[in-house]
Amino acid sequence: MLIKRKSIEKEESLRGTKRGAPVKPAPRKPKYAPVTLSEQDGVRFLHFGTEWVQGAMRIRKPDWIELEYAQQMMAWMLFNDKPGQIVQLGLGTGALTKFCYRQFPESRVTAVELNPSVITICQSMFKLPPNDERLSVIEMDALDFVNDPAHHGQIDVLQVDLYDATAQGPVLDTPDFYAACAACLSPVGIMTINLFGAHPSYAKNLKAMQSAFKQIICLPEVHEGNVVALAFKTPVALDMTFLYEEAAHILQTTRLPAKSWVNGLKAWQLSR
Repeated sequence: MLIKRKSIEKEESLRGTKRGAPVKPAPRKPKYAPVTLSEQDGVRFLHFGTEWVQGAMRIRKPDWIELEYAQQMMAWMLFNDKPGQIVQLGLGTGALTKFCYRQFPESRVTAVELNPSVITICQSMFKLPPNDERLSVIEMDALDFVNDPAHHGQIDVLQVDLYDATAQGPVLDTPDFYAACAACLSPVGIMTINLFGAHPSYAKNLKAMQSAFKQIICLPEVHEGNVVALAFKTPVALDMTFLYEEAAHILQTTRLPAKSWVNGLKAWQLSR
């Protein structure tokens, strides 16, 4: 049957040529690494065909943010407790998307993911809820999303976690990309981004962000090199008394370890 099918395709191609019709090559589709899963101690992990973890979910607590670096991606909560629009670039296991959707019922939550298989497996294996009037999971290139003028000035929180199978640095890391991210933010908007501190891409990304954002703060490294940076469109004052009060409230309402975030901000402030 394979031989027959190839023969038919060849005959159709030749028939089109005989009629004078141009033979158009099939459109090239992006090649994605295989989406794979593993489980250990009640936690399900997402991989792109390698040992690198792209996200995790505790099976008995599907809406909880399991990984520490992903929890740190929520550090913007110290500065904004009522965001109007939250956008996630890179869906992963949907941990941030699900948490924001449940925790901020008055916010619009959007996730942008290029790989359709990641969206499918998040829906089937990671309890990602269906789209509704507040939640939109879009199959789209993150670069196209941030370059769309319709999104400029509209986003209060932008969470960026864009890694491929090698997991050695963000796949989008140019000054133009970060300028587009900044353009998407509202005047008081905040971007949080997952960087890889033990790789040359770390310094490259910080340098690229500095031309687009007024203030950048890096939290202490966790796991095996993850460094979460907060980038502010408008600089903020680090009032530690206020921030520790906010952290106590976040801990009480969400159980997220927000005090450790403030400790990280304080350490960064003292290092300046």
